[in-house]
Amino acid sequence: MNKKGYFGKFGGSYVPETLVEPLRVLAAEYERYRKDRKFNEELGELSEKYAGRPTPLYHSKKLSEHCGCRVYLKREDLCHTGAHKINNAIGQALLAKKMKKSRIIAETGAGQHGVAAATVSALFGIKCQVFMGAEDISRQSENVCRMKLLGADIIQVDEGTRTLKEAVNATLREWTRDPENTYYLLGSCVGPHPYPMIVRDFQSVIGREVKKQIKEDPTHLVACVGGGSNSIGLFYPFFKDRETELIGVEAEGAASLGRGRIGVLHGSRSYVLYDDNGQIVNTHSVAPGLDYSGVGPEHAYFKDLNRARYCRIGDAAALKAFRWMVSSEGIIPALESSHAVAWVMKNKWKKKDIVVICLSGRGEKDLDIVMKG
Repeated sequence: MNKKGYFGKFGGSYVPETLVEPLRVLAAEYERYRKDRKFNEELGELSEKYAGRPTPLYHSKKLSEHCGCRVYLKREDLCHTGAHKINNAIGQALLAKKMKKSRIIAETGAGQHGVAAATVSALFGIKCQVFMGAEDISRQSENVCRMKLLGADIIQVDEGTRTLKEAVNATLREWTRDPENTYYLLGSCVGPHPYPMIVRDFQSVIGREVKKQIKEDPTHLVACVGGGSNSIGLFYPFFKDRETELIGVEAEGAASLGRGRIGVLHGSRSYVLYDDNGQIVNTHSVAPGLDYSGVGPEHAYFKDLNRARYCRIGDAAALKAFRWMVSSEGIIPALESSHAVAWVMKNKWKKKDIVVICLSGRGEKDLDIVMKG
């Protein structure tokens, strides 16, 4: 990444004039604190004693038998709040505290980032507002209740498809109203610089831990991709390890890397789903966290370098993998993570292959969807 926030030709900062200075300040403050010993000590202590890191790397014997190779699950579902989202939320909330911000705002789709943002806001005693599409509110009632219990105000977004894309739009607009006192705690590796870098750095703990935990070099790392934070967190520490193939799994109905074109969405240049008139097209996924029309710019960069391969899985296969994990492993995975599991189950493997799947979150939030599906 260069100094202007580009990963090759992807990234950058395409924002209204009112956000240029807040983003410059954020980038400068992050550069300051990322090198600060006390900041990193506090972050490390919170990650260990509050979030529950390191998370286990679990050898799934039944999934290994099913696939004919060794399969490991990186258990981010065992983090406090139930997903990898807490890694980034703790880091950014600590940064907001150091910057003396009085309010945190956040967007959410599946609700896990909203829960994580509400959790750390309660921890640090900062007011929190979470913007969430009306469709996602109806699909994720459990997480909505959790956010409210944690003291967050839920702002329902009724425009467009009433999902994650519109929630991001609404949160960015809100940030322009009071950038001096407000910290936008963005939940994925998307958006204008420096957010893709910040989120990647805080999520890279996933891949760093895998490197320490696994005895042999993995042949494949597999993770779901919506905006792409859990996957970039797993992939980034392995970027130079060419013997390890990186596999990102998108939802069939929201495959920005598989079907998108280069464009600008939410402040950065990446692969985006839009029509011939330049209008963002509607997406669909049974997993609300994958129901997004764009993807993080670093994933676009990985694709163009042929460093990562991006594949697609449909709703039916993801639901089948979900049910298999529940009945065979006693693990209830998030529907987002189930896409990665489904891809591994459908693929053909060699006995010598060593596959690591990022189980990015747990699936209690999705039980209503599964039962209806």
